Formats: sequence, structure tokens, C-alpha cells
Amino acid sequence: MRIRAVAEADLPLLQDIERAAGECFRTVGMAAVADDEPLTLKELDDYRRTGLAWVAAEDGTPVAYLIAEPVDGALHIEQVSVHPDRSRLGIGRALIDHAASRAAAAGFAALTLTTFTEVPWNAPYYARLGFAALEEAALTPGLRAIRDREAAHGIARWPRVCMRRPVPTVRGPPRPAGSEYSSGPCR
Repeated sequence: MRIRAVAEADLPLLQDIERAAGECFRTVGMAAVADDEPLTLKELDDYRRTGLAWVAAEDGTPVAYLIAEPVDGALHIEQVSVHPDRSRLGIGRALIDHAASRAAAAGFAALTLTTFTEVPWNAPYYARLGFAALEEAALTPGLRAIRDREAAHGIARWPRVCMRRPVPTVRGPPRPAGSEYSSGPCR
């Protein structure tokens, strides 16, 4: 398993991964989430061009991806999806750890994300990875805006939470956000 920057040719595969990964929401009564269309190719390409989009690939083919954006001094994980055929192998964790490493190198203080509180592979999973739920008073303006966009999209009908994970401080000059990196084997 190799983590690398998203290539333009990967973009349609990212949509396929998200659709497949979304199917599990049907099992918890959230068919509307499963039916939600993935980001458009243009939206995914926008993340790719920022250098904040990575795939976990087997034999060169993406099986999972993570996209992120800077939000109020943190690197906000917009989406992380693992194809269900490759779930429960630590691939999502490897992508998140990769994002944390890149966030630290770029000088961000933390990773943030928004997620469903009552879905086992969402908030409980992220808590096991070191994320903590943020109280309302701790939300930054950017996180409030993200939460408001999600509510307008209709997914706030299920309980959601903003979460934060500090990243270690890295000494030395930051690496460029789009430079190539391989995490080695995923365990």
C-alpha cells in the first residue's frame, strides 16, 4: 500500500470509492447519505491542485482517498473514504496519519473534521484515532461555516459533531503541500 498525491486520472475512481463506501450507511437507516452523489470531478480536481488530496493505492490503483483544506489554522479533513473491499485494514488510519504528518510539516496546529456521532465508523472511530469532540464554544468561524453548509445540504438531520486532533510540532522548514510522499506499507 502506498500513499501518494492524487493524480488527475484518479478522479473518477475517487467518485467510485465514495459511492461504494457510502453504501454502508444503508445498514444504519441513512439511505439518503448513501444516495448522496460524490463531489464532482471539478471539485475533486480543485483539491488535487491544492496538493491536499491523497490516495492509498495498491498496485497503482486507488482503494481509498482523503481530501483536506486549511480552515482556521488547522487542516480540515473534508472527506476520507475507503472502498469497502479494503476496509478494516488500517488504510483510513494510514491516510489520516499521513494528513497529520503533512499538517505538522506545513505548520498547522491540528486536524479537524465533522462527522456523524452515532455511526460506529464515524465519531467513535475518530475518537480511537485521537480526535476529540469540540464543544460549541470551541468551534472556529470556519468550522461553523462548514457545519452550516452541511446543514443546508440536509445531513444535519442526524447528530453530527466537529472533532479536532492536535498534530505534533515539526522543527525545520515546512515541506510544500504537494510534494510526493510514500508512507510505506499500511498495517
